[in-house]
Amino acid sequence: MKTKNIIIAVICLFGAFVSCTNNVDTVFFAGNLNIGINQDGEITRMIDSKNNTQYEYASNDRKSILAIKVDGELEYPNSVEVINGGGSLLLEFPKNEVAAEIEIVKKEKYLTFELISITKQDQIELVLWGPFETNIKETVGETVGVVRNKDFSIGIQALNMRTLGGYPSTEDDSTPSFDIFGTTSLVDVADSLNILYRGHTALPKDYGSSLQAYTRNRAKDRIVSSMDHQYYEAPAYKDEGIIGSKIALFGCAPEDVLNTLEAIEIGEGLPHPTIDGVWSKKSPKATSAYLIQDFSTTTIDEAISLTKKAGLGYLYHSGPFLNWGHFDLHKKAFPKNWESMKECVEKAEEAGVELGIHTLSNFITTNDPFVTPIPDDRLAKVGSSQLAKDIDVEDKDIVINDPTYFNQMGNNSLHAAVIGKEIIRYESVSETAPWTLLNCQRGAFGTKATSHSKEKNIGKLADHAYKTFLTNMDLGIEMSLRLADLYNQTGLKQISFDGLEGNYSTGMGAYGELLFVDAWYKNLNEEIKNDYIMDASRPGHYFWHMFTRMNWGEPWYAGFRESQTSYRLLNQDYFRRNFIPAMLGWFSMRDNTSLEDIEWMLARSAAFDAGYALVTAVDLVQKNGSGNEILEKIKEWEKARLGGAFTIDQKKRMENIKDEFSLEKISENSWNLTPYNVERFEHKKKVRQPGEPVWSSFSFENIHSNQPLQFILTTKNTAVSNIVFELDDFKKVSLDITVKEGEHLKYSGTNELVLYDKTWNKIKSISVDPKLFEVDKGLHILKIDCKFSENEEASLKLEVKTAGKPELVKIEVNESKKI
Repeated sequence: MKTKNIIIAVICLFGAFVSCTNNVDTVFFAGNLNIGINQDGEITRMIDSKNNTQYEYASNDRKSILAIKVDGELEYPNSVEVINGGGSLLLEFPKNEVAAEIEIVKKEKYLTFELISITKQDQIELVLWGPFETNIKETVGETVGVVRNKDFSIGIQALNMRTLGGYPSTEDDSTPSFDIFGTTSLVDVADSLNILYRGHTALPKDYGSSLQAYTRNRAKDRIVSSMDHQYYEAPAYKDEGIIGSKIALFGCAPEDVLNTLEAIEIGEGLPHPTIDGVWSKKSPKATSAYLIQDFSTTTIDEAISLTKKAGLGYLYHSGPFLNWGHFDLHKKAFPKNWESMKECVEKAEEAGVELGIHTLSNFITTNDPFVTPIPDDRLAKVGSSQLAKDIDVEDKDIVINDPTYFNQMGNNSLHAAVIGKEIIRYESVSETAPWTLLNCQRGAFGTKATSHSKEKNIGKLADHAYKTFLTNMDLGIEMSLRLADLYNQTGLKQISFDGLEGNYSTGMGAYGELLFVDAWYKNLNEEIKNDYIMDASRPGHYFWHMFTRMNWGEPWYAGFRESQTSYRLLNQDYFRRNFIPAMLGWFSMRDNTSLEDIEWMLARSAAFDAGYALVTAVDLVQKNGSGNEILEKIKEWEKARLGGAFTIDQKKRMENIKDEFSLEKISENSWNLTPYNVERFEHKKKVRQPGEPVWSSFSFENIHSNQPLQFILTTKNTAVSNIVFELDDFKKVSLDITVKEGEHLKYSGTNELVLYDKTWNKIKSISVDPKLFEVDKGLHILKIDCKFSENEEASLKLEVKTAGKPELVKIEVNESKKI
């Protein structure tokens, strides 16, 4: 830094949070971050005060602390004056003849900036904080709003809901976020993807990164593009407006970021949920694994028992609702509605288990009282027109004045519109005037068909591909309050706001999402508010303070290890960037799920210190021959993980999904962790000339000590018999056994082979000499042959593995805490 930029010791009011320099810069102290602003309003420095390192990106187009948007164009101030003894900044915007005052307050770890007055407020579309441009590019926490390298972190925090983290790149305030359901394949993400971004409070840039937030003036109706509609009515919304837009800025060491964010939450009155008295972003229970079982009042006991056998503390119902909107429960499963759910909760609590349920946020099913028999006026509308002529109850073609909101078919799953208290459905819209809704279904969804007069309003109802309606903000808040009542009355402790993006139906994007969830949060009783676990379909900047974690990744689209695996792994990087407790997503334990598959998942859980959801049912576990052993493995792995038993080195090795590990209990707080080197081969049926061998030859390496080669043999589209193994062209083993399609032949290095059916129930065992399968350390050749059934697409799948030396892992028990 040039000598003339050195700060002169001119200490102003408010405890040395601002000083002046001899080039007329003003410097504010935000934790360990010195922020310099010159008289022209430009940000001139962002310096780590401890190491005197400059992190401001000095471009030719330096930004100011605040910009205004008028008539679609941003304007930055051309002058900034320090007033009120250093407690405020006066900004002048000459083009639009606007003056603004920002109040500045220094806290121990951060600095707050609040817009407390501005002229011509009604003409200003929005105010934008920053962007604050830095040369930090190593780690960009796009959601939480923190960028960092190994030495320093710089962060921004929106301090109220109407101050949205991010840049106003869209008029509907939608937040850019990777969505696997918007891609061409649900199996997994494309191989070309190596990072998944969600949000833009912090943005990666070629030069480093930028931090930004904004507040929009919502006093007027607007037409925006939203929810795949080019034209969508965003009604005016009465809030406090742009006055009071407020942010915090801070700089600190990377290891102090969470402490600083917690100080901001507490100091600024932001949501600060806890679990057992510990802030949820720090609580080990935030990553708790859980079972998903669709219990009822008659099955809750066995569901609780299964959860306890797995050593887990959370049991979750994926679909308890008869309707979304009023959130009535299925009558057969919960005869007394919410009271029945309360009974289930109380039973679970007695056993030390918390219950949770899955929601679809502001989605409204067509059987809900908000729809039928009289539709609520607050159902979300894409936009409206008027009837061009009278219609009676029999008319099937309805002429309207303007088709703009009705012929947008990109997101029009129900083709529904509302006239007064009647919902109609239309097949299509005429291509020319007179604009006509064709082949209408009258009195749809149990509403009453009625005659309507010319010029009566007709609204195009917003909907979702799940064949549901959506809400305006008022109805969305009412639904959120009903959910809060459900949790308060029953004692439920876990929730997922799936479909949270449905709140874009308000025309307010991320702000609509926040208002919906905040209504739930603020209306919880203290017992629930201080002990819930919450995730959602989408994250958000201010929302970060409310949610516990996110849990993305689904099991429906491929095998246990293949369904959205890369997506799950990329999410771990996202969680680390954004200081979010980690989760692996949903997995499905079926009756044919193997013990090896479960431990493959559990090793990844330990690697990333990430919880997971396991979808299963009592009957599936009972049918699975390894069911009880699987539950025991889950219990021991989860106990070891939450107890901090695994070393950094072990976690790093377990991140590699190609390697496998097994955990064996030694004592109450210690285990042996055994690493395995695994290779997989496939012997396919071949047709050759007489005498030509049809065996397959594979090479593998034993990287461990001398031992019997372990394997699992599984058939594909065939039954096989006369199985022959040959090791290194010397040891030959012939097995007089038939393995039917779907069965498994497993050898674990002992003196017997075991044949299992497709659900891992033991059929029989065969005695073998382990020496016949023994391999020393190094490269080996394995040849395999068998007799296939007649299916031409037949093959034999072979998984071979060798075991490494067991490693002791244990929970370090604090002797002083022993009772």
